[in-house]
Amino acid sequence: MSKEVKEAGYEYVPLPEKGRTFSEERTVRLADTTTSGRLRLDALARYLQDVAGDDVGDAGIEGPWVMRRLALRLGDLPRFRDTVELVTFCSGTGGRWAERRTTLSTNGRVAAEAVAIWVYVDPVSGAPVPLEDWFFDLYGEAAGGRKVSGRLRLPAPSADAGSRAWPLRATDFDVLGHVNNAAHWEPVEDELARVSPGTRIVGAELEHKGAVEPGEQLVVRTAAADGALTVWLTVHDQVRTAARVMFAEG
Repeated sequence: MSKEVKEAGYEYVPLPEKGRTFSEERTVRLADTTTSGRLRLDALARYLQDVAGDDVGDAGIEGPWVMRRLALRLGDLPRFRDTVELVTFCSGTGGRWAERRTTLSTNGRVAAEAVAIWVYVDPVSGAPVPLEDWFFDLYGEAAGGRKVSGRLRLPAPSADAGSRAWPLRATDFDVLGHVNNAAHWEPVEDELARVSPGTRIVGAELEHKGAVEPGEQLVVRTAAADGALTVWLTVHDQVRTAARVMFAEG
């Protein structure tokens, strides 16, 4: 097995030599792209969410999972009408969460690598619950005993970060009553188009720090520095999600 790749504090471990993997294909459609034809980050997040859900569905797992964080290493992102192959597997575990690695490829080249922490929760209370033996029976071999942290690390916005209102829409919420993971990337894409249009992005990360409830008044905070754009989704100055997008040099 090749050496683990570390970037921006995250490990993008390679495909396991043994254990469960799951794959499927998607076609990039009109609703998935920017005006330039690039696959948007919110659409990419939806692809990752869908392949994760299809994997656990195929394995016969019941019960909800809640994303805690997602990190992306980006190459030349897929474009309109490209066929995307997604390959996903469990790359590590914690007490109440698991790490999922996913690779997106187009025409035989890697377009994006993703590493996400998903927390297993009680379907009634919504509280995190410990992973049980059935999970390790399914995914333990691929994870290979690797332990991962669920720690969040992105800072709070500074006092001089820009701000503007962000509308909360009924379409942002999913069947669990949560603002869907993909919807959290929409203000990030909107800020990219407003602040740095046309800039090539090479990496991104997003952390979920708190739930967004129906009827709340959201404010987007933004700061750009050191080749990165940081975007916070806040309610009364409390950060609900934090995201950072890294740009190519030059």
